[in-house]
Parts: sequence; C-alpha cells; structure tokens
Amino acid sequence: MKNEKSIFIFIVFMILIIIMTVFSCSKTSEPVTQLKHYPVDSIEGLISKTDITIDKQITSDGNGSLRITVGKPTTVRLYETGDIDIENARLTYQAKVRTEGVEGKVYLEMLCQFTGKGEYFSRDLSSPISGTTEWSTEETPFFLQKGENPNNAKLNLVVEGKGVVWIDDIYLFRGPLQ
Repeated sequence: MKNEKSIFIFIVFMILIIIMTVFSCSKTSEPVTQLKHYPVDSIEGLISKTDITIDKQITSDGNGSLRITVGKPTTVRLYETGDIDIENARLTYQAKVRTEGVEGKVYLEMLCQFTGKGEYFSRDLSSPISGTTEWSTEETPFFLQKGENPNNAKLNLVVEGKGVVWIDDIYLFRGPLQ
C-alpha cells in the first residue's frame, strides 16, 4: 500500500512538471515588427549628402544604393526617425553594407535622443567590416527599458578610414527585449 501511494505521488508530481513545462514553453513572445524602411534608391531624406552618390549598378535590392567615398575617418549621418513611440523593447537598426579598399573599420551607429536626458549610442563594434567585402547584413540593437522612449533616433554609418562603402536596404525593427 505504501509503495502504491509513493508511485501515485510520483505520477502526480510528474504530471504537474509536464503541465508547467508546457505552459512555460508556450508563452508567445512579442513579434519583431518593421518600424521604418529606407530603400536608399535616392538621396531624398538623407542628412549628409557630401561624398554620397546613388549607385544604380551596385545594389543589394536592385533599386540602387548609396555609394560613399571617403578619404579620412567619417561619420555619415543618414536618417533621423523623429518620435517613434517605443519603449520596453529592442530597437534594431539593420542595413546591407559592402566595402571596397576600406582602411579601418566600418560599422553602423544608432543614436537615441531622450528628452531631458541627452543622447545615447549603440554601435556594431562586435562585427565591423573592412577591406573589400561583398554585401553583408549588419545590425546594431538598442535596448529600451520601460519608461525609456526616445524622441528621435539617428541612423549613421561610421567609416574609420578611407575607402568606398555602399549601404542599402536600411530597416528599423522593434522586437522583444529577450
């Protein structure tokens, strides 16, 4: 009798563990959503226009790209979003980037401005590119906690040397913090 009671308790315990596992694994996380898309098939809307041309021949999406030719380290200011009304989420700046003969690093930079608090940055320093490369998808995230809502995001491209860089198909995504 005592053995049967132990088996019964064990089975009930295992059923509870299975039920808890199923419910904890079935949580639906917030989906990743597109907030902005800049196809960069024209220079309309660009902040910086120096050393930038539209290249209809070298493009990741077939519609043109920005060709940036620099002779010294440069931060290219591309776009500003204005208020995007986002908090408690991961904000990700993503773009296709290609390089030719770049001396130094090339990476994405996103600056988020907060009213009364200043400006903070996120840089893709974990995987900068240099030299000559084909198209690669680069991205940099900014983690926004509850109550942190930027009134503007600036999307930049940093080139820490001379060379030619193409950038195309720029996106801004919202995703869950985890």
